[in-house]
Amino acid sequence: MRKHYRFLFLFLLLVTQSVLVMAQELGSVAGRVQTESGEPMPGATIFIRGTFIGTSTDREGKFSLRADFSEGPVTLSVSFVGYESREVTLSQPDNTVQVQLKINPTQTNEVIASASRVQEGILQAPVTVEKITSQQVLRLPPPDVQVGLNQFKGIDVNSTSMIMNSLSTRGFNSAKSERLIQLTDYFDTQSPSLNVNTGNLTGLPEVDIESIEIIHGPASALYGANAFNGVLLQNSKDPFVNEGLTVRARGGERSFFDGQLRYARKIGEKFAFKVTGAYLTANDWLANNYSATSTQVERRNNAQGSTLGYEAVNRYGDVPFTVPATYPIADLRGKTLFMPGFEEKMLVGNDDKAKSIKIHPTVSYLLTNSIKMTVGANYNRGTASYQSSSRYRLKDFGTNQYHGEIKGERWFLRGQSIQDFGQNSYDLNFLGAFIQNSPVATGSTVTYAQQYFGTYLNTYGGARQAGQTDAQAQATALAAATKTQLDPNGSTFQGLRSTIIKDATPGRGARLNPSSLLNEGNAQYNFKLGETSDLIVGAAYRKFRLGSNGNLFSDENGRIQNHELGGYAQLTKKLLDERLKLALAGRVDAFKNFNSSFSPRASVVYSAGSKLQHNFRASYGRAFRSPTQLDQYIKLDLGQVLLLGNVDNGYQGYSLISGQAVNIAALKLERLSSYEVGYKGALGEKVAVDVNYYRNYYNDFIGAQRFIGNADGSRPATPAAGRVLQVWTNANQEVRTQGAAVGLTYAFAPFLNLAANYSLNVQDRSDVQNAEFQTYFNTPKHKYNVGANGTVLNHLSYAINYRWAQGHEYGLPFAVGQLSDYSATDAFLGYNLAKFGSTLQAGASNLFNANNVQVYGGPQIGRLVYVGIQVDIK
Repeated sequence: MRKHYRFLFLFLLLVTQSVLVMAQELGSVAGRVQTESGEPMPGATIFIRGTFIGTSTDREGKFSLRADFSEGPVTLSVSFVGYESREVTLSQPDNTVQVQLKINPTQTNEVIASASRVQEGILQAPVTVEKITSQQVLRLPPPDVQVGLNQFKGIDVNSTSMIMNSLSTRGFNSAKSERLIQLTDYFDTQSPSLNVNTGNLTGLPEVDIESIEIIHGPASALYGANAFNGVLLQNSKDPFVNEGLTVRARGGERSFFDGQLRYARKIGEKFAFKVTGAYLTANDWLANNYSATSTQVERRNNAQGSTLGYEAVNRYGDVPFTVPATYPIADLRGKTLFMPGFEEKMLVGNDDKAKSIKIHPTVSYLLTNSIKMTVGANYNRGTASYQSSSRYRLKDFGTNQYHGEIKGERWFLRGQSIQDFGQNSYDLNFLGAFIQNSPVATGSTVTYAQQYFGTYLNTYGGARQAGQTDAQAQATALAAATKTQLDPNGSTFQGLRSTIIKDATPGRGARLNPSSLLNEGNAQYNFKLGETSDLIVGAAYRKFRLGSNGNLFSDENGRIQNHELGGYAQLTKKLLDERLKLALAGRVDAFKNFNSSFSPRASVVYSAGSKLQHNFRASYGRAFRSPTQLDQYIKLDLGQVLLLGNVDNGYQGYSLISGQAVNIAALKLERLSSYEVGYKGALGEKVAVDVNYYRNYYNDFIGAQRFIGNADGSRPATPAAGRVLQVWTNANQEVRTQGAAVGLTYAFAPFLNLAANYSLNVQDRSDVQNAEFQTYFNTPKHKYNVGANGTVLNHLSYAINYRWAQGHEYGLPFAVGQLSDYSATDAFLGYNLAKFGSTLQAGASNLFNANNVQVYGGPQIGRLVYVGIQVDIK
C-alpha cells in the first residue's frame, strides 16, 4: 500500500512541476479589438498562428489568452466577418494589445478549406464555392437552415416536408440529394440505409454553426464517390475559441417552437468541451395533390374525376382492378377500376407533427499547442416526410454518430461510426394498400377492395339492365361502391392503421425498420515543397453493413456488407509572384461491386489587380458516382411494380412500350466530365461579383428503367407471364448539361447591402432516344434572388429576400409531373440589447404564402412567421 502512495505522490509532484514549468513558459496576452471608429467588436476571433490556441472577444471587445514565448515571437491572427483580417506579432507578453479592423463589406477576404482541402482565400478558390457565415445563418428563415440556402446562387432546395430537405447544384435535383455529399466538420452525416442527408436533422444546431461552405460541381478528385455535383460542409464553433452560453427560443405559426442551447467552456489551457442541443416541433406540411398520377409511360390510369376511379398522387391505397373479359357487359371489359385511397392527412393522423431533437456533446484536448484531439457524439431523432419510390413518414427516425479526430497544422486522422434507426417509420403506399386489402370482418376471406369492386360491378350491371347509359351506370356504381369504404375516423380504420404500421413483415406491414451501419476513416498530410508549392496526400475507407430484415433490402439472409477504398493527391504551385496558381489533383477509388475509378482535376487561377482583387479561374474535372446502397440492393414490392437492386448479372425482359425483348446490364459507375470557367472579384470597395459557366458530359448515366421481367433476372416466356420491375441502370448514351450563375453584392452603406443572383441550368435532350429511361433533371431553367440586409444604429439588423424559380417537370419513381413557377419572400428582424447580451428576433419564411411546391407530389411549403430571443453569455 505504501508503494502505491509513494507512486501517487511522485506522480503528483511530476505533474505539479510540469504545470509550473508550463506556467513559467506561458505569458499573458490581452487587449481589445475595435473598429476604425473605435467601437468594440464582440465576437472577433484571435488565434496564435500555427497553433490551435485561440479565443474570442467579449461584448466590450476585450480578449485574453496565454502564449508560449519560449521559442521566440508569436503572431496573433485577428479576424471578424465583414472586416479585413490583421496579424500582430509580439516578442513578449503584452496585456495592452490594441487592434483595429478595417471594414470589408464585400467579404472577399474570407478563408475557406473545402475547395482544395487546405486553407485558401475564397477569391483564389479553383472552383465555384459559396461561404455562408454565422451572421448570415442567424438571418436565414426557419425552420431548417438548409432551406434558407436557396437564397444563394446555383443552390436548389427540395422540400418534402417541414424539416426534410435536400440540396442540389447544377441539375438533377432530387429529394434524395444523391449527387451532393453533406459533411459536418468533414464527417459524413448521411443515413447509411437511405443514403440521404435528412435535411439538417443530422446536421448542426444553428447556434453551433461557424460557417457553411458549398462547392458547386464535381469534387470527386478530393472527396470521392458521390461528390458529384457538389459538397455541403458545415463547420462548427471551436469550444477553445467560442466559450460561453447561448440560448435561443423561437415560436410562431403552426404551433412552431424551436429551442436551442450551446454551452462551451475551456478548462485550463489544454482542455475544452461543449454541449449543443436543439428541439423543434411544429404542425408539418402535408401533401395534398389529387391530380391523376403519371409516374411512368406504362402506368395505366384514368383521368382525374373519372367515374371508374383513378389513382391520385397523394392518395394511398388506390387499388386497381382490371375488369375481366368474361364480364357480361362489353362496355366495361378490359377497363381499369380504381378504389379511392386515403389522403395523406388521414394516414398520418396524429403523427402530423414535425419533430427534431439533437444532442451533440464534444470534448477537445490540446496534446501540444499545434496538435488537437477531439471526440464527440451526435444523437439525432426526428419526424418528417420523405419522398422517393413512395411517400414515407419517418417517425422518430434518427442516427447515432460517434466520431474522433487528431489534427495537426498540416495533417489529420479522422474516424467515425454512424448507425441509423427506422424506429416507427412507415410507407404510406403500403399502409393504404394493406388497409384496403384487409378482411372486412374477422375470419372473412373478403377484403375491402373485393367488396368495393364487387359492389361496383353488380351495381353497374343492374343499372345497365334498368336502361342507364354507360356513363350513367358508372356514376351509379361509383356512388354505391363508395359507401362500402372504411371511415377514416372510425375505430376499425384506426385499429387497422395501428396494426399495419407496427408490422414490419414484408407484404403485410408498412413499417420501415432499417438499421444500417457505416464505419469510415480518413487521413491527410500536407507536404510543404517550398514557399510556393504544396503536395497533399490522403486516403479514405468506408464500410457499410446494411440491415432491414428484408423489408427494404434483399437482406433476408443477414446483413449485406459493402465497402469502398480510395486515395488522393493534389499538387499546387504558385508562379508569377503568386498571382498564378496551378493545381493538379487525382483520386483512385476501389469498390466491392464496381471497377476501380480514377478522377482527376486540373485548375488554374490568375489574380490580377494591385490587391489581387480580380480572380479568373478555369478547371477541368472528371468525377464519378457510385450507385446508392438502395440502387444496388433494394427489394421493395410496391404492388404495381417491384423495385430491385442491380449489381449481379442484370435482367432480361420485355419493353413496356413495344413488347420487344430487352436486356438490361448490371450497374456501373456513373461518370462525369466537367469544364468550368469563372470570375470572382471586388469592383472597388463596395461591389463584389461572382460569375461562372459550366458544361457537363455524363456517361453511363444512372437512371430508372421499368420493364416486364422475372425477379430472378430471367426473361418470362411471354410478357403476360412476368410482372413490372424497376431497376436502376446506365444509359448507353451521353447526357449533356450546361449552365451559368452570377452573383452581385453592393455594400451601399452599413444600413443597406443589396444582393442579387441568377442561375441558368439546361439539359440537352436532343439525343435522348430511350423514352423509358428517366434522367430526372428536375431543375428550373431560370431562377433568381434579390435581397437587402443591413444594420441600423448598431442595434437593429434586418434581411429580406425574394426568390423565384421557373416551373419545370419534376420526377421521382413516386410521381412525375409539372411544377408551376414557385416563389417566396423571406424576412428577418433582430434588435440587439447589448447591455443584456440578448437579441430579439422576428421573421417569416414565405411571408406572402405564395406557391412554393418544390417537389412534385410534395407539399405546399406555406408561410411560417415567428418571434424569438437569443441570449449570449460569455
